[in-house]
Amino acid sequence: MNEKPAADPLPLALDGHEGISIIVRVVPRAPRTEIAGLRNGALLVRLAAPPVDDAANEALLDLFARLLKCPRRSVQLGSGARSRDKRVRVTGVPLAEVEAAIRGTL
Repeated sequence: MNEKPAADPLPLALDGHEGISIIVRVVPRAPRTEIAGLRNGALLVRLAAPPVDDAANEALLDLFARLLKCPRRSVQLGSGARSRDKRVRVTGVPLAEVEAAIRGTL
């Protein structure tokens, strides 16, 4: 009866042999860059950068590279370059490490 409720599933999916896709909802021009939780099946990310000249996309990819402690080249934008709904693709980092790093920020 004292069971702990299951944690909300993270919007992560295996993408090919080595890749992981993360579904993200971006809020540009925020006061600071941060992961702000989950919203409608996506990871909510607030970015200080404006959505001009790919600044917000670059800030998003830099955030995930720092969070996952991996080279920037391992983090790419899979889809949604001109949308608030994006898919970030990470290679070379195990799924368990990605999940642990994201859960550590929530």
